[in-house]
Amino acid sequence: MTTVDERHGERHEERRGDGAWDGEERGARLAADAVPLSDPQATRIVLAGSKAAHLARAARAGLPVLPGFVLPWSNGPWPVGPDDDGRGRGGGNDSGNEPWQDRPWQAADADPDRAESLRRAWLRLSDGGALPLVVRSSSPQEDTQESSLAGQFASVLDVRGWHAFRAAVRTVLDSAHRPDGSVAPMAVLVQPMLTARVGGVLFGADPLAGRSDRLLVSAVRGGPDSLVSGEQPGTTYWLTRRGRLSHTAPEGAEPLLGACELRRLARLARQARGVFGGPQDIEFGFDTAGRLWLFQSRPITAMAARPARGARLLGPGPVAETLPDQLEPLEQDLWVSPMARGLAAALDIGGTAPRRHLRTSPVVTTVGGRAAADLRLLGAVPPRHRWLSLLNPAPGARRLAAAWRMGRLTAALPGLATDLVADVDRRLAETPPPDRLTRRELVAALRWTRTALVSLHAQEALAGALLPEPRATAAGTALTVLAEARAVGVPDRRVVATQPVVLALAAPSLNRELRLPEDPGAHRVPMDPLVTDRRTPSGSAAAALPPREALRLRVRWVQELQVRLVRDAARRLAVPGDPAHAPDGSKVGLLRWPELVDALEHGFLPGDLGERLPMAASAPLPDVFRLAEGGAVVAERMSREGRADRGEGQGVSGGRAAGTAWDGTGPRPPDPVLVVRTLDPALAPLLPGLAGLVAQTGSPLSHLAVLAREFGLPTVVGATDAVRRFPPGSHLTVDGTTGDVHATGGVHPDGGGHAEGGGHPDSGGLAVGDGHPDSGGHAEGGGHPNSDGLAAGDVQAATDVRANGAAPAPTPQTATPDTPTPTPTTALPTAPAPTPARGPR
Repeated sequence: MTTVDERHGERHEERRGDGAWDGEERGARLAADAVPLSDPQATRIVLAGSKAAHLARAARAGLPVLPGFVLPWSNGPWPVGPDDDGRGRGGGNDSGNEPWQDRPWQAADADPDRAESLRRAWLRLSDGGALPLVVRSSSPQEDTQESSLAGQFASVLDVRGWHAFRAAVRTVLDSAHRPDGSVAPMAVLVQPMLTARVGGVLFGADPLAGRSDRLLVSAVRGGPDSLVSGEQPGTTYWLTRRGRLSHTAPEGAEPLLGACELRRLARLARQARGVFGGPQDIEFGFDTAGRLWLFQSRPITAMAARPARGARLLGPGPVAETLPDQLEPLEQDLWVSPMARGLAAALDIGGTAPRRHLRTSPVVTTVGGRAAADLRLLGAVPPRHRWLSLLNPAPGARRLAAAWRMGRLTAALPGLATDLVADVDRRLAETPPPDRLTRRELVAALRWTRTALVSLHAQEALAGALLPEPRATAAGTALTVLAEARAVGVPDRRVVATQPVVLALAAPSLNRELRLPEDPGAHRVPMDPLVTDRRTPSGSAAAALPPREALRLRVRWVQELQVRLVRDAARRLAVPGDPAHAPDGSKVGLLRWPELVDALEHGFLPGDLGERLPMAASAPLPDVFRLAEGGAVVAERMSREGRADRGEGQGVSGGRAAGTAWDGTGPRPPDPVLVVRTLDPALAPLLPGLAGLVAQTGSPLSHLAVLAREFGLPTVVGATDAVRRFPPGSHLTVDGTTGDVHATGGVHPDGGGHAEGGGHPDSGGLAVGDGHPDSGGHAEGGGHPNSDGLAAGDVQAATDVRANGAAPAPTPQTATPDTPTPTPTTALPTAPAPTPARGPR
C-alpha cells in the first residue's frame, strides 16, 4: 500500500499490508523494550504515549510517516483491555512507586541482555550508526483533545552514536519532571533524522478565525523545529479545504511552497481528519527529493470563537463618551435601559429603522458591563448588501410615511426641547434633599428620573438629526467655567454646587466620588459671545445653550440626581458589605432595579446580596465587534495593510485584556502582560495568571501560541519593536483577535472625557454615528423587564411637552444658590439664572 503522497511513487519505501516497512520482520519487536511503529501495540496511547500512538495510527492508515520504534514507559499503569482508548481508568501499582518511574531501558546498564537488545534496535534504525536519529518525548498526557502540552517535554535532534543515543534518552526521560514537582508518564519515540528542504505546521482548520472551512499553513526553510520554537515566524498560507491559496502573510514573503505542494498538504489534512475524526495540528517536512513526510499529528485543542452568521455589529463609540467605564447592574438599569428606549423612539419617529427590529434588538446593550451600540441600526456602518438595499422599497416607504412628521417636528422641536428642559429643571428644583424624602417619595422620584431620561434621550437624538450643529457645547462651556473658577481658587466642590454645568465633564457613578478634570486649562474652549455675556456669572451659560446641548446637559443632571437618591437609599437599607470608607451605594450597585424598588417599598433585600461580588474588570471594548456564542467578544479585523502601517502585529489567540507590561523578570505585577522578543517554549510556566502576551516575532502556529490558545490568553505576535515600545510598567490593552496592542497611558479616575472609540459630541446626526453619548441601551440577553425595547408610550413621550412622572409634587425648597453642597446626598444646586433653562437643584 502506498502513501497518500503521489510523489512518493518512484522513490518511497513500500509498506506491506500489516503496516511494516520493507526490511522489517513482520510483527517482530526491535528489542524487548522497543516497539516498532508498525506493531499494533504502538497505537495504544497508554503504552506508547500520544505522539507515538498517533504516528503509529497514521502509518497504519498509509500516511507518510518515517519508520521508528518507541520505548514504552511501562506495561501500563492500569489494567487495560483490547478496547483501551488511551485514558487512565483507575488501578494502582503494587510496588508503591509511580509506574512511569520504572524505566526498564534505563536499567540496561545493569542488564547486559537488555543493553544488547536496545543496542540492536538502535543499530538497525541508524543503519549501524551511520544515520542520525531523532529522540522525542511521547507522553500520554500530551497531544490530547483537552491539552497539547506543546513544547513542554524534550526532544533531541541529530543524535549520532550509541553513547549520544543513550544520553538523549535520558534527557527525554528527565523532561518528565514538571515545574510543579509532578512527574509525567513518559515513553520515548525514536525515528531517523530527516533533512528537510521546507518544513512547518499544517492546521486542518483555521484556529485564529474559528473557521473549519479553511486551512492554515506556516512554513520555514529546514525542519519545523525553528518554527514551533518561535525562533522564526515563517511564511503563513491560508488555504481552502482543497488547497487553493487565499492569501499569504507577511506581504512579499519568500514563496517557500508552490501550488502543487499546497494541494498535497491540503490532501494530507483531509486524510488526517479522516483517520483521527477531526482537524489536526500537523508538523510536516518536504525532503530534498520533494517527498512529503508527517512528523507529528495531534488534535487542534483551541479554536477561536466565531460569531454566528448575521451577528449584530456593535461598538462603544456612540455611548463611550458618557459611559466610558464598566457599569454595575443597577447602573445599567438606571442609565442604559432608558437610553435604549429613548433612542429607539427617536429612530422610530425618523423612520430610519423597522419597528420590529427596534422592539427585538436593543439599540444599545452592555457587554461585560460596558455599553455598546448597534452600529448598523444606527446607520454608523454601510448596509451589508449595498445594491440590494437600494432595491428594497421598505426603507423609502418608511421614510416617506415619516416625512410629514419630521417636517412638522423640525419647526416644533426647539420649542419642545425648551419646554422639556424647563419641566426637568422645575422638577429638579422642587425635589428636596434625599434625606427629607419618605421611602415612597424616594421610589417615585427614581421612577420619574427614568421616565425623564427616555424623553431627554429621544429629543436629544432628534435635535442632533434635525437642527443645525450647535455653535457652543456643554462640555466646552464647562471647561471654560472650571478653568475660570480654579484660576480664582474656588474649590471643585463649590464649583459643582454653584455651576452645575461642570457635571458635563464627569461620567456618572454610584460607587466613585465625583472628580473633575485635573487641568481644564489645557482644553479650554472660548465661549461664544452669542451664548453668554462674559460680565454675567458663568453659570448663565448653561441657560443659553442650544437645544441639543441643553438636553444633553439635563441628561447628566438627572443622572446625578439618581446617584444621590440611590446612595441615600443604600444608607436607609443598611446594605451589607459596604465598607465604611466607601461612598454610599457601593454595594447597592449590585442590585437590579426591581430589587431596589422592592427593598424600598417592602424593606427586604435579596438574601444573597451580601455574597454578591462586583463583576471582574474587563478591558475596553473594541471599536467594532460582534458577539459569539457565550458572549465572547470578537473584534472586526483590520486589513493587514492597516495593521502594518500602525506597527501592530497578528492576533493569534482571541480575547481582549488590559494589564501592565512585564518582561518576565523582577516583581510580577497583579495584571501582567508578558512582552518578549520571541515565543520561546521555555516561557510556558509563566502563562498561568498572565493577562496577555505580546511578542516581537513568532508564528501563530508555534508551540507557545498553541498553549496560549489553550489558556484563552490574548496573544499577539509580530508586534514591531514591542520590547522597546512597551517597557515594564506600561499600561497596555491587547486584542488577540485583531493584533492591536497599544499603551493606554494615564486614565483619569472619573472616566470622563473622550473614551477610546468615542466620537465627538458635536458631530451631528440622528443615526448615532454622531458620537452622541446618550443613546441608550439595555442589558444583553433579554435585559430587565423594564428594558423591553420600544414601549408603546415611548414615541409619545419623546415629543411630549412635559416629562411627567409619578412622583407627588414635593414641597418646594428654599435654598441659597451659593451654598456649597454639604453631602453627596443633597439635591442638585440651582443655577443663578432665573430662566426656563436654569440649572437643577
